[in-house]
Amino acid sequence: MTRLATEFELALPPRDPGVPVHQWLYASLRVEILYGRLRPGARLPSTRDLARQYGLARGTIINAFEQLKSEGYLEGSVGSGTHVTKVLPEKLLQVPSQSAAKPALQGKGQPTISDYGRRAKLWRGYEDRPTRAFRANLPALDLFPMTLWTKITLQCLRRISTRQLMGCDPLGYIPLRQAVVDYLGRSRGVRCVAEQVAIVSGVQEALDLAARLLLNPGDRVCVENPGYPGAVRAFQAFGAKVLATGVDDEGIEIRQLPSRGGRLIYVTPGHQFPLGTTMSLARRLELLAWARKSGAVIFEDDYDSEYRYSGRQIPALQGLDDSGLVLYAGSFSKVLFPSLRLGYAVIPFSLLHHFEAIRSLTVRHAPLLDQLVLSDFITEGHFGRHLRRMREIYAERLSVLLEEAHARLAGLLEISGVEAGLQTTGWLCGGIDGESAAVAAAKRNLDVIPVDRFSQGRVAPQGLQLGFAAVDAKEIRRGVRELAIALESVGRSFIADR
Repeated sequence: MTRLATEFELALPPRDPGVPVHQWLYASLRVEILYGRLRPGARLPSTRDLARQYGLARGTIINAFEQLKSEGYLEGSVGSGTHVTKVLPEKLLQVPSQSAAKPALQGKGQPTISDYGRRAKLWRGYEDRPTRAFRANLPALDLFPMTLWTKITLQCLRRISTRQLMGCDPLGYIPLRQAVVDYLGRSRGVRCVAEQVAIVSGVQEALDLAARLLLNPGDRVCVENPGYPGAVRAFQAFGAKVLATGVDDEGIEIRQLPSRGGRLIYVTPGHQFPLGTTMSLARRLELLAWARKSGAVIFEDDYDSEYRYSGRQIPALQGLDDSGLVLYAGSFSKVLFPSLRLGYAVIPFSLLHHFEAIRSLTVRHAPLLDQLVLSDFITEGHFGRHLRRMREIYAERLSVLLEEAHARLAGLLEISGVEAGLQTTGWLCGGIDGESAAVAAAKRNLDVIPVDRFSQGRVAPQGLQLGFAAVDAKEIRRGVRELAIALESVGRSFIADR
């Protein structure tokens, strides 16, 4: 076992005046060890440091250490210090752990949870599972230029100033905000200046901040159906009334939106989640007209439209807005790597001061070192080159998926046209149920997600979300073969049950 360095002062319980100093010290250290606060292998402070901390004679501490050594709790030698024994006596005797002995909270001892706390539902965006066909919403992490990222990180660390160690503005590091402005203006047609850009931990935080800024309990929020569950849960936690609004081939259906009373509408026009369609220009203009008339703010989530494979790139909804009603957000999680918790939000000027104030009261600002590295990664041209390279690779993988699906999944799963993103949707044929298909696929070491899981209520027809970006062509071919077998088995069971 590796020795665990313990350079912190020990916080021992107060001594009862009636208990001798030696007995108090011995018992306190023994309890710390038994309750796991001093773990096996942990190094104890020196007798000299303990004597100075508690104002005790060094001999008193040495005597307590020697007694604990004789009982098997501590071990040590000259020059190596004193450590907690790797295998404790009580462990051999199977003494119950602290957690087993801890009484459960009951009755009046339980804290009162706020309305927000009761409404909040866990959203597991991160799942530690193997990357296999057809893992969705994930980039090809094995192809990320980590050596280059490490080099830039070291450069930033070498030149970081004491002023930068203090932190930055609540809306983020100005050079990164300017780099985001330049990138969004060229690639997405977003119209903004650096002062409007907030560097956030990702779209999920932008959703939380927008809800804090715009919603009161009972306010109505419109969302796409099917759509992104993380947005629905964020709004519901604030007590909003969520109105599930259908989508068609052109995007969210305007005729289903309320004529008045809506405070916020959440949309994914660049690449509708999870169906993958792109909102038409006519529908975007219609949505902006609805927002002007109703007074609602539009939250535009542009989560992965950097990767476009066909069709004409339509400017972001924000770039078409002349009324300051669109709050635009995106993330670097899908284009770089998910653990880089950095994204951006472009805030209308009318909301900017309030947004900044709320941000200052929550996380204060995003981690500055990550912002420094990302800023250099963008401005030195590495980001653009990485996007171009990955766009080519993902296009090749998409081509393999479509070719294999056409050959092997005809009559079982029809994949819709794919214009952008890291995943697509396949529609099940022959009355096959999405959940049954997902269970059968999992048994064949496949990862697919029924579209129903993204819906408020059941949708028709049934479909599966399939990712293609995170796995190579060989795995995609295996996945299609296995998926065909899985769907055929589900189809036979469906026919037999009729």
